[in-house]
Amino acid sequence: MRSISIVFSLLIVCLSGSGIAQELPYEVVPQTVPPYYHVRYEASEKPGELVYAVTYTIWIPPGVKSLRGAIVHQHGCGHGAAFTGLTGAFDLHWQALAKKHDSALISASYEQPKGESCAMWADPRNGSEGAFLTALADLGAKSRHPELSSVPWALWGHSGGGHWAGGMALLNPESVAALWLRSGPMSVEPNPHWPRDIPFKLTPAALQIPIMLNQGAREGITEKDGRFAGVWPRYQFLFNSIRPKGGLIGHSVDLISEHPCGNQRYLAIPWFDSILEARLPDESGGSLKPMPAENAWLAPLLGDKAVPATQYAGDEATSVWLPNRAIAEAWMSYMKDNTVADHTPPPAPENLVVNESTLTWSTEADLESGLAYFIIERDGEFLARVPESDNPMIGRPLFQSLYNSDSPRQPLPEMSFIDSTAVEGQKHKYRVIAVNTVGLKSKELQIEPTRKSMAEK
Repeated sequence: MRSISIVFSLLIVCLSGSGIAQELPYEVVPQTVPPYYHVRYEASEKPGELVYAVTYTIWIPPGVKSLRGAIVHQHGCGHGAAFTGLTGAFDLHWQALAKKHDSALISASYEQPKGESCAMWADPRNGSEGAFLTALADLGAKSRHPELSSVPWALWGHSGGGHWAGGMALLNPESVAALWLRSGPMSVEPNPHWPRDIPFKLTPAALQIPIMLNQGAREGITEKDGRFAGVWPRYQFLFNSIRPKGGLIGHSVDLISEHPCGNQRYLAIPWFDSILEARLPDESGGSLKPMPAENAWLAPLLGDKAVPATQYAGDEATSVWLPNRAIAEAWMSYMKDNTVADHTPPPAPENLVVNESTLTWSTEADLESGLAYFIIERDGEFLARVPESDNPMIGRPLFQSLYNSDSPRQPLPEMSFIDSTAVEGQKHKYRVIAVNTVGLKSKELQIEPTRKSMAEK
């Protein structure tokens, strides 16, 4: 098998604060019952096939009749990063995006042994492209959605996963609706600073893929000598290889972070939402639509002000491309202080059940701002917050606390609460309120819970 080298200082996920995760085995897979499905393939010794074992997990939006797309969330390099890939499909925030667009949410966990080459999976030409395509067919059969093997993809990748996602886009440009690269570039022409990289071919079809480069400010912009300082010059080189040719490529900076993903999802998810709205076929089986050129906004690289493309006075060949006004406004806010405005409340919790002193419920995450926590009220008074306090993480606290590679930590939190102070024999009225990450509360409150009878217990 041909081995394609990658600069590992740019691809290895920084897992400071996640040492526990690095010690857990790959086999610790969250329970996959419908609408979750997974497949696992053993390592292959055949030339051209993947030399590492891999698990793919998929979430199918309940009730969807036919999929129109697939959103792929790809972890970075290393044993610890691969472990985090086991939970990518369980992310409530990304599920909200997938549901809106009748799309599956897919994550992979490449079982790269410690000390072994990340390039053997992060470059899709080393067998991971074939494994992924096989997984789409097998997961489509398991979930009874055979159209999964032919729907368009929205690719998100971190670090080495960015190299993988970029490579997959360039190998399969007609299948890719959008591409977000977090701290992980690929090459499209020989780079004298990284001569070991073997470039992918940049075709006219690839130039039509909307791409966003995203990185931490401390990855070579504000700090020039850090472990991941090489990300910025690589991104500059990639940007200058694509944008002058008319490529639809932008760049954004997470001001608070180095290699961990920080707050990037609050721009990434609206960005994907906007592009999938424009590009996905109206019905399953259709072709991708081109991006409407008349809606584009432009901005200078590393700037924080964008204008409609028709009003841009700078050189378009060096400009940041943004798909429309709404995303341009979100990008400008994000580039100033990493905020993205949200004025809509999150979805209200549903299916509140009280079983003795245990409350359980369900809800979906807010598409714009995710899910931060729940407020529990009893008889009209505040009772508790779930979780009780914010989980430490880089970026906004979430109900599903995240690993540094932007996927939920194990064990996955449950939507439940035990009221240990309930008065025995007294019938209480409970309400559960969802709060998103900008502090907005759900409007509709579940007041009358369904109480299980003794026969049901």
